[in-house]
Amino acid sequence: MILAGDVGATKILLEVGESRTGRWEPVLSRRFATEGAASFAAVLEAFLKEWRESRPGAGAKITSAGFGVAGPATGNRVKMTNRPLVVDGDAISERFRVPRVRVVNDLVASAHGIAWVPARECVTIQPGRAVEGEPRVVLGVGTGLGISYLMSVDGRLRELAGEGGHAGFAPATREQAGLWQAIFAAEGRVSAEMILSGRGLANVYEYLQGKNVHPVTLQSPLPARISQAALDGSDALSGAALDLFVECMGTVAGDHALSTMARGGVYLTGGIVGKILPRLQNGRFREAFCAKSPHSAVLMRIPVRAITSERVGVLGAALLATQR
Repeated sequence: MILAGDVGATKILLEVGESRTGRWEPVLSRRFATEGAASFAAVLEAFLKEWRESRPGAGAKITSAGFGVAGPATGNRVKMTNRPLVVDGDAISERFRVPRVRVVNDLVASAHGIAWVPARECVTIQPGRAVEGEPRVVLGVGTGLGISYLMSVDGRLRELAGEGGHAGFAPATREQAGLWQAIFAAEGRVSAEMILSGRGLANVYEYLQGKNVHPVTLQSPLPARISQAALDGSDALSGAALDLFVECMGTVAGDHALSTMARGGVYLTGGIVGKILPRLQNGRFREAFCAKSPHSAVLMRIPVRAITSERVGVLGAALLATQR
C-alpha cells in the first residue's frame, strides 16, 4: 500500500491506496485543515490511526509514501513557506515505520499528478497541440503561488522545482503598472504571489477600490467573497478585480511559457483555478498570455489547460511514491 499526501497552506489531503492498474485507487481519503495543526506528524498520526482501524486485512502494510508540500525542498524535507509546519521524510520513515518516504515541493507533485487526472477535470483554456518531450509549465494558484517546470532529460520529463511565485511581478499594461505601484508603496517589493493568490485577489480589489470607479458593496472583501460576487454579477468592483486578476495570471503564465518555450503545454492548478474557471475561459487570460511580441504567434500555439481537480497533488505524490 502507498501513503500519499498534498500538504498545502489551506488544506492537507491524505490518502492510502494502490496503483496496480496504472491508476491511483484510494482506499481511504481524508481532508484536514492546515490552520491550527500542531504539527504535520500529529495530522498524520490521526490519519494513520483511522487507517489501522479500517484497513481491509492484517497484512495490508504501507510500504512507501510520497508528500507534496507547499515550500522549497531541501533534501527530503520541506519547511512550509506560509505555515509553521515541517515535513521531514526521514523522520516520518523512522517514526511511522514506512520504508520509503519521498518529500517534494507541492508543484513538483502536481506536475506529475496531471498524468493521472481524469479528462473531465482537465479543461482547455487555449487550444493547441502539445509537442512530446518539450518543456511544460505548471502554475499552482491558491493560498500562495507555486511554479514548476517539466523538462526533457535523456528522453524523460524531469521536474525543475523553484520558488517562481516569489519572483518579481513585471506589469505588462498601464493598469497592471498602477497595481504594481500601489503594492510597492505598501510592501516595498512586488512578487507575483502578491497578486496571484488568495491574498493577491484581495490586493487587486483594494487597489481598484482606491480608484473610486465602482461603489463598494462588500462588507468583508475576502477572496472567496470577491470571486463569488464577481461570478454571480452582484458586485461591479469584484467583477473588475477578478478581470484584472485573470489578466495578470495570463501575463505571468505567458512569461514563464516564453522563458522555457513551453511547447509541451501550460497547466493551471490550485484551489482558485476551479472556482474562477468561467472567467479564465472568456478570452482575457488568453489575450494577456499571448501578448508577447515578437513571439506572440508561438504563444498562440501553446495549449493551456486548467486542472479542476483538487487532488492533483495527491495523485502526483502517489505516483512519485511508486518510483524508486
